[in-house]
Amino acid sequence: MKISLYSILLCFLFSCTTSVKEELPLFKAEAFETNIAGKQVSLYTLHSGNGLTMQVTNYGGRIVSLWVPDKDGKYEDVVFGFESIDNYINHQGERYLGPVIGRYGNRIANAKFELDGVEYQLPANDNGNTLHGGPQGFDDQVWTVDKVSDNSIQMSYTSPDGEEGFPGTVKTVMTYELNMNNEFVINYKSTTDKPTHINLTNHSQFNLKGAGNGDILDHMLTINASHITPVDSVLIPTGEIASVEGTPFDFRMATLIGKRIDEDNVQLNKGKGYDHNWVVDKTEENKVELIATVYEPQSGRVMEVLTDQPGVQIYTGNFFTGEVMGKYNKPLHHRGAIALEVQKFPDTPNQPNFPTTRVNPGEVYTQTCIYKFSVAK
Repeated sequence: MKISLYSILLCFLFSCTTSVKEELPLFKAEAFETNIAGKQVSLYTLHSGNGLTMQVTNYGGRIVSLWVPDKDGKYEDVVFGFESIDNYINHQGERYLGPVIGRYGNRIANAKFELDGVEYQLPANDNGNTLHGGPQGFDDQVWTVDKVSDNSIQMSYTSPDGEEGFPGTVKTVMTYELNMNNEFVINYKSTTDKPTHINLTNHSQFNLKGAGNGDILDHMLTINASHITPVDSVLIPTGEIASVEGTPFDFRMATLIGKRIDEDNVQLNKGKGYDHNWVVDKTEENKVELIATVYEPQSGRVMEVLTDQPGVQIYTGNFFTGEVMGKYNKPLHHRGAIALEVQKFPDTPNQPNFPTTRVNPGEVYTQTCIYKFSVAK
């Protein structure tokens, strides 16, 4: 069968037209290249091969940008962050934008815990408590880039015995991967040479309309959890595991984030909104399951959160003021993003009824978190 040159040309033109992808304003590596304490910092760009593009720096394993298409194929960067490494190093008034959190995500009461009869004193960096591993936690470290490909990056960090007051030398390998299912997959693996506590998480803060494009109060949130761990005035768990039934914390059915966030509720008042740990209704321990879904009706973007962890700390940007400028000359709005930090519970080293975070020599701490993106049909 003969095919005319004209037909071939038409086919070529059609192919080129339909495969054109929106040019994304990606950050240049030069804006992130620096040296911290003799360790090289840079920026890495990953592609899912099916629509997602992500940029990562090995300073704190930060997710710098994450580009996701909407129902019309229009792209937005959906995570809070900054345009240069200097802003991250200096924190610019906002520290936890996209990094890995460790050794211990969330809070430890009174900045101390007892393990095998020995009391360990940690640095107090949050109302007399330890927050997110301390002032020089995993987010403040330069991670070694072990392997990088078009769609994944593997980084590692060795935390020496006594760092931030924690016992044991902890070696952690962390992998970020984008796959063809438009999943951003995070895998952690840690070992220790002494009994210690490990509780890792990622602190990306999402706005599915695009970072800086208003607040997230119009996002629909579903959480597969029938209980939370209530907190005291400085956001330390009381030890109770309380039902969400009849409270503003019941997101078992899809509900607008803003619908009840300003209700006169004791727990909401303490967190100035949502800043709490939900106890996930797991069907099987250590199994990766869907635990939460965020849907933004205007763009049609959907983000599903899957994990093997028993808890998820949800923070709705209550302490953002709009005074700090983020990427693209857009401010970090009050309640302008939502973090869904999969983890074990806060203050577990001091709460014996919570799922343990203890890791012993010879054991391997593992964790999987998946943020899966799609559009509503």
